[in-house]
Amino acid sequence: MIFAPVMSRNSFVSPRAADLALQRFLQGTLGASSPVQQHVQVSRDEKSTTLSLDVPGLAREQLKLSIEGAVVKLESVEGAARQVKRAWELDHEIDVSASKAQLENGVLTLTLAKLEPQSKAVELSIQ
Repeated sequence: MIFAPVMSRNSFVSPRAADLALQRFLQGTLGASSPVQQHVQVSRDEKSTTLSLDVPGLAREQLKLSIEGAVVKLESVEGAARQVKRAWELDHEIDVSASKAQLENGVLTLTLAKLEPQSKAVELSIQ
């Protein structure tokens, strides 16, 4: 008679899940930042979109934020404690004058106001 250990299906962890867990651990331990692993909290209302993300160890002077149309780009300057390079494309144009960025306790909060479409219609007088 041959006895073999029996594994239940519930306790089996796929190799892919184990690889992902190891990758998350190593990135957290070594301080590497991957766009896939950085989580961004997004909230929306009728007037703006708010993005919140963690950027621990970085000061205001070490971050560059640029907005062009509906695209927001964030990157850290050379020589910063850690490197960050992210970009988001929103579903609306951004009103830069009504938007704001705040860094507090390692959390960057971007409040991006929606740009209201301007009518370009011109009235002509009938003669």
